[in-house]
Order: sequence, then structure tokens, then C-alpha cells
Amino acid sequence: MEKKDNIPLWVFLAFMSIETRRGALILIRVCVVCSFLFIPLTWYPWYEWVDWSWTGMMAAVTTWYWLALKWCDRNAAWE
Repeated sequence: MEKKDNIPLWVFLAFMSIETRRGALILIRVCVVCSFLFIPLTWYPWYEWVDWSWTGMMAAVTTWYWLALKWCDRNAAWE
């Protein structure tokens, strides 16, 4: 995504290396899958480095990407 004058910084940072809407949707889907995969991993003791904060972080990042995608859709930011 190219930085234009009307694109806010939080939207540009979300998709600065993604060129298409399809790429943004793939990124959001991967984040959703990862956030659900981290939930059962928190119960296994051999994954000591995974805790509930990973799930919360992925949920927050997914929400950020989703909101940035909605902004792009409303303002015709995709070429």
C-alpha cells in the first residue's frame, strides 16, 4: 500500500507491505487461526513460553487489522 495523504498512520502501518485487499484478508485469516491455536497450547506444560497473553495479543492485532481493512474499504484505499 502506498502512503497517500488521506490514509491515517495506523492504517498504513497495518498494511504497508501488503499491496492488495486479498493479501489483507489472508493476513487477517492467519491471525484468526493463530489466535485460536494458542488457546489449547496454553494448557500443555511443554509449551512453557506460550501463555494467555499470546491469545490476547493475537486478538488485539486481528481487531486492528480488521478495523484497518474496514477503513480501507470505506475510503477506497486499494488500487
